[in-house]
Amino acid sequence: MSGSLNKVMLIGRLGSDPELRYTQSGTAVSRFSLATNDVWKDRQTNERKEKTVWHKVVVWGKLAETISEYLSKGRQVFVEGRLDSRSWEDDQGQKRYVVEVIADRVVFLGGRGDSTGAVPSDDFSTDDIVDDDIPF
Repeated sequence: MSGSLNKVMLIGRLGSDPELRYTQSGTAVSRFSLATNDVWKDRQTNERKEKTVWHKVVVWGKLAETISEYLSKGRQVFVEGRLDSRSWEDDQGQKRYVVEVIADRVVFLGGRGDSTGAVPSDDFSTDDIVDDDIPF
């Protein structure tokens, strides 16, 4: 196979409110941390184990403005994008590296304002549609 693939898909919870900024040219950029969890049972101790992995997510353009307006810490989201790495020199002259997810797509999961990820029972769902309600 020729070519390559750089694709990331994550479902997790925001660890911080999105931070919205604008470049000098006026392009919106938003950054937030996303936590994903792995849960497993230790084979030797039969104990439940859990590991949280933190991801740095960057979103550009109109989507950056939208997520900064509607998302907050604790909200569950699906993020789709690609990995990118960058480096810089810190104040002490040390070379620093970071790997980030550059998101092309962010889907809000769970109910609005609900950090548990559960959809409130009074939310509209497709089960509420009667054939007579469809205008075609």
